[in-house]
Amino acid sequence: MPLLNLQLKTMKKLLFFFSLIIASGCIHAQTFTPKPAIAPFKILTTDSVYMTPANLKKDKAVMIIYFSPDCSHCQHLMYELKPYMKSFKNIQVIMVTFAEPLKASQVFYRDFELKKYPNWTVGTEGYTYNVQQYYHIATTPYIAIYDKIGKPVHYYTTPPKPEELVAEIKKL
Repeated sequence: MPLLNLQLKTMKKLLFFFSLIIASGCIHAQTFTPKPAIAPFKILTTDSVYMTPANLKKDKAVMIIYFSPDCSHCQHLMYELKPYMKSFKNIQVIMVTFAEPLKASQVFYRDFELKKYPNWTVGTEGYTYNVQQYYHIATTPYIAIYDKIGKPVHYYTTPPKPEELVAEIKKL
């Protein structure tokens, strides 16, 4: 019986130790802050043209939305933003997806009628995952907002309420 008690105590200590390691890893993951510059993306847009940060207009704020065309949260975000689309007219919106065929991005672009908004660009980074790795994205949608000089303003790891996003954009 004393040997069993010793084994149980040892197991409890090991379990506690591993729990601390896991918890510290989770805390570190949640405190990541991206570099203070726009991700070095290269996307193939729905028009089959490559775009990089060099193509962005100078002196204009930027919002990068990392998404997946078949992500229900991403689609829900777009449905919620629909009534507020005019609020985004003074900002460049770059929607980046990953490893999806270009066709999926084109369907998303069409379904949400983004052609009506020339400041919205949708494209895929393919299998490079540069944007995903740059921001340490674990879930979609992920939103990064930059002011007119390219300084980071806000990062959203979960979809914000449309009113919150519009309020953030109006500050720019």
